Amino acid sequence: MEADFVIVGAGSAGCAMAWRLSESGASVIVVEHGGSDAGPFIQMPAALSYPMNMSLYDWGYTSEPESHLNNRRLAVPRGKVIGGSSSINGMVYVRGHALDYDHWAEMGADGWSYADVLPYFRRMESWDDGGLGGDPDWRGTEGPLHVTRGARWNPLFDAFVEAGRQAGYPVTADYNGHQQEGFGPMDRTIWKGRRWSAANAYLRPALKRPNCALVKGFVERVEIVDGRATGVILRDRPPIRARRQVVLAASSINSPKLLMLSGIGPAQHLRALGLNVIADRPGVGANLQDHLEVYIQMASSQPITLYKHWNVVSKALIGAQWLMTKTGLGASNQFESAGFIRSRAGVRYPDIQFHFLPIAVRYDGRAAAEGHGFQAHVGPMRSESRGGVTLRSADPADAPIIRFNYMSKDSDWRDFRACVRLTREIFAQPAFAPFVKAEIQPGATIQSDGEIDAFIAEHAESAYHPCGTCRMGRRNDKNAVVDSQGRVIGVEGLTVADSSIFPRITNGNLNAPSIMVGEKISDHLLGRTPLPPANDEPWLNPAWETSQR
Repeated sequence: MEADFVIVGAGSAGCAMAWRLSESGASVIVVEHGGSDAGPFIQMPAALSYPMNMSLYDWGYTSEPESHLNNRRLAVPRGKVIGGSSSINGMVYVRGHALDYDHWAEMGADGWSYADVLPYFRRMESWDDGGLGGDPDWRGTEGPLHVTRGARWNPLFDAFVEAGRQAGYPVTADYNGHQQEGFGPMDRTIWKGRRWSAANAYLRPALKRPNCALVKGFVERVEIVDGRATGVILRDRPPIRARRQVVLAASSINSPKLLMLSGIGPAQHLRALGLNVIADRPGVGANLQDHLEVYIQMASSQPITLYKHWNVVSKALIGAQWLMTKTGLGASNQFESAGFIRSRAGVRYPDIQFHFLPIAVRYDGRAAAEGHGFQAHVGPMRSESRGGVTLRSADPADAPIIRFNYMSKDSDWRDFRACVRLTREIFAQPAFAPFVKAEIQPGATIQSDGEIDAFIAEHAESAYHPCGTCRMGRRNDKNAVVDSQGRVIGVEGLTVADSSIFPRITNGNLNAPSIMVGEKISDHLLGRTPLPPANDEPWLNPAWETSQR
């Protein structure tokens, strides 16, 4: 088989590229190891806890024991399915803060400032404010990716936003628009009651074209001849050739793994495994970043939470309603209110994110034993800790070694303590007085720095936002893996386009910026002039230097 472009991975960025590249008339083959995304476990938004815990849809990776988190191994879900992680994620849509991208440009990602990427966010979106207001001039209305808001049927959603206001924080009608900082409605990739994954938005329309094909296969390495990528080698089937470019969009875990298996990476590490070194790039697999979070859980004094539906009969009724009408509780991911705040004075833009949920429950679907409750997922956005992905062996079937090195900086503990205390303050506001019965987790007795630190070490979980392992930068930067067009430095005909190229993690969930990367890299691959930069000026708290809120 042969095509102009061979894309490895049908995930967030890979699907977007399949649509844009095939739209140009170029031939495209997308190679995906995972299977179909059909069925209610993926398509029903309320079922989100199932696919990320199913080996059918998830690569099943775990971290190495994390020494600062009581040597716990943390789950690292990555989508092994059509749509990739956009088919198993929480469907939360966050562009990131404008200054995230300005920082990318400062780090050497030329052409990736906020002015450069905002036009691509607009191009990819079809946004509906749900009657809750927002910043339509900052949003897109004609893109393939539908972004909507929930009905906020539960009074707890409004209580969370009002409590933020009562605590002295701003209210924002659109954290993806002019002003991220504050409390307001959550954007989600849900449309007409269905998960609107990258597969639904981009890949399915692309596959209707005769020049776009999807191949199921396990890619073992990139074929490189005389310094140029010519295709990919698959297990148990013939190679697939690329006339113009091989594009890795296999995730921040699998893209560096494939580069190293192909001889691109830290030379000493590759030689130790008996691999031939084609390009010595020490940055491959390095710079691994993620968001950690804890759940601050409150027992509810009123039986109004989702716990009343946490039984077989209610779940069956919700599922039946969704199957027949695509409406009801099954049509929401239940993340309908959000918050972005700064941890202290002197922080220029938000570094703490809240996901509010009207039930006390874990991501794996286990509800709190206390019964009715609600929670805020909270964690710092810009940890200084860095980890890495390395090969376990030269066998492509072996899972890589993933070490996040979580909480290895003193600043991480300082910021996480602030997260816990500031969240408690929000739940103590008058807006929650009719609903709060008691604190479930951490528990009212956990107060000192040492007690909070122990709670964090035992209960912090990944928010599933790994990135940074094929960092974008200038060609003279020895630690950069790709240049500002996503081209692998030291090899021709090979591009990486997914969250692995992020120089630094963005503020919030990573699905939106990952899709944006696919959109923008597509223009580079086609040799098109990038979209004209935008002139929009984001809001910054005028008192950020002297005030925490």
